[in-house]
Amino acid sequence: MPEKHFEIEKEYVDRVILVGVATRENESYIIESLDELQELATTAGAITLEKVIQNRESVHPGTYLGKGKIDEIKSLIHELDASGIISDDELSPAQLKNLEDALEVKIMDRTMLILDIFAKRAQTREGIIQVELAQLQYRLSRLAGIGTTLSRLGGGIGTRGPGEKKLETDRRHIRNSITQLKKELQDVKNHRDLIRERRKKQGKVKIAIVGYTNAGKSTLLNKVTDAEVLSEDKLFATLDPTTRQLVLPNKTEVLLTDTVGFIRKLPHHLIKAFHSTLEEAVVADILIHVVDSSNPQAESHIKVVYETLEELGATGKTVITIFNKIDKPESNKYLQDNNAYKTLRVSVKEGIGLDELLDVIEKRIQQDKKFIKGIIPYDNGNLLNQIRTTGQIINEEYKNEGTYIEAYVDSKTYGEINKNETKLLI
Repeated sequence: MPEKHFEIEKEYVDRVILVGVATRENESYIIESLDELQELATTAGAITLEKVIQNRESVHPGTYLGKGKIDEIKSLIHELDASGIISDDELSPAQLKNLEDALEVKIMDRTMLILDIFAKRAQTREGIIQVELAQLQYRLSRLAGIGTTLSRLGGGIGTRGPGEKKLETDRRHIRNSITQLKKELQDVKNHRDLIRERRKKQGKVKIAIVGYTNAGKSTLLNKVTDAEVLSEDKLFATLDPTTRQLVLPNKTEVLLTDTVGFIRKLPHHLIKAFHSTLEEAVVADILIHVVDSSNPQAESHIKVVYETLEELGATGKTVITIFNKIDKPESNKYLQDNNAYKTLRVSVKEGIGLDELLDVIEKRIQQDKKFIKGIIPYDNGNLLNQIRTTGQIINEEYKNEGTYIEAYVDSKTYGEINKNETKLLI
């Protein structure tokens, strides 16, 4: 009998050329933007062959790039054996179709790339639903231009998540899928709201960690709470939010939540799809803004974070900004954040400056608390437990009439004490 040979199928890898248009608005950071696009492409599993920039007054409304640059890229595609191109901006349906017709390769844009990474990274049911919803909404608006591109996909970027079969169906089917996903997402959101409501009743201060992607947010959560969240030197290593209890040195218990990283040109519909996840920043009492001080684009990253917070409706909060990675030689010692309540220079990985961070959090929380002293009768243990959980106890002694206590408490607890004078014998 002849010997059988089995061929191991190799995973498809996109070989791409990155393209961007430099206008007056973005000429100062177009090179860095393409560098970031390359990092996104690498995270998505693609190989970048070349980066091409065209200087124009504005992007071409029909083809994104001018004719001469398209001809240049067509030659590069054949010369480098590229399988596709990725534009640094989100393409309109017309631009997508016209580029596909002109170049005869797979056409992708920054949004598709981010969605693909999200599809790869999502772990929870909520995250998976949100990614699928955002992908279907993105493709629905591009059915006219994506038809021939689908036949060229072959694998790689753009094929994760909903999958080709779902994308090849008609608009009605996709709209039905979107409706169903929105319903599922609402169910998950309702469950999340219940959890938030329970946490609210506990009276614990809520702190959200925000920042540009790959700034060190998950590392911070892991370092101060032993959360064991995946922490990698990659963009969007964390997609699903994780909340852990943090006990401050003065024994005050707070809730600390890691959030998905922000990024330049984060698509608006992606923010909408992930709103229930990003709401962690909206409902937080304090924001810890993590900045990678070793990144040459740190200043623009700070700006992007504040713009995204504004879009989410999470402005006007206390922001503690930490300039992370000061252990690196390339760390910028002159970074400033004038919007922050307090700025610190730290190395989360090395544990430098974290004690100071916890001290700043303690002092900020204490500013919103009121000082009480007196005796809580022994038959009012619930109040004592509430003070222990949400307050900061300075002194506690057992007396004949009850527990003598000196503490800082939040306004809710203070209000309950003042409702009934017999609760606290002063």
